[in-house]
Amino acid sequence: MGRMLGGAVIRTFAQSDVELFAQYSGIPTINALTDDEHPCQILADLQTIKEKLGGYAGPEDLFVGDGACNVARSWIWAAARCGFELAIAAPVNYQPDAAAAKGRGQRQRLVTADPEEAARGADVLYTDVWVSMGKEEEAAFRVAQLAGYQINRKLVAAAPGALVMHCLPAYREKEITDEIFEEHARTIFDEAENRLHAQKAVLWMLSER
Repeated sequence: MGRMLGGAVIRTFAQSDVELFAQYSGIPTINALTDDEHPCQILADLQTIKEKLGGYAGPEDLFVGDGACNVARSWIWAAARCGFELAIAAPVNYQPDAAAAKGRGQRQRLVTADPEEAARGADVLYTDVWVSMGKEEEAAFRVAQLAGYQINRKLVAAAPGALVMHCLPAYREKEITDEIFEEHARTIFDEAENRLHAQKAVLWMLSER
């Protein structure tokens, strides 16, 4: 494949599959999602924050929900490199492990089991689905464990004026209430559109090498 293609975009489960492909193919390889990381989504999110807030060097972001998922791990990576403060609110068993944070250059102001504490001072409230691909058999258990980690009216009130973001698809009345989703739909759908533009930029950058 490395002899026939100009590049590859891979969306899979194991991070090692993408890394091995990149190592041996010798062609630009884009991680479109693995169990460990979701970098392309975070690029679109950062673009959205820059559009809405003017930049991402100053804002404080809160990720609420499964703090050990691929999106949360990629947020840790982004915070360390872009210079913003990140808080993660998650149940103890769903908080990022120390090794994952250290390997990405941790820059976090807080990891807590208290969402409202983490929301104070946040400029961005961000969440993701509670049941990721491949975890469907755990759905009922995960929903029960994460039930208190929802972006709802009470949490939004703790961070007045904050952007509310969701990487979609959203399960309304689980990780985010229907009313809060609708109130912030413009931002969320701008964020979704930016996935197109951010990935075009990645392809353009690689083509210029």
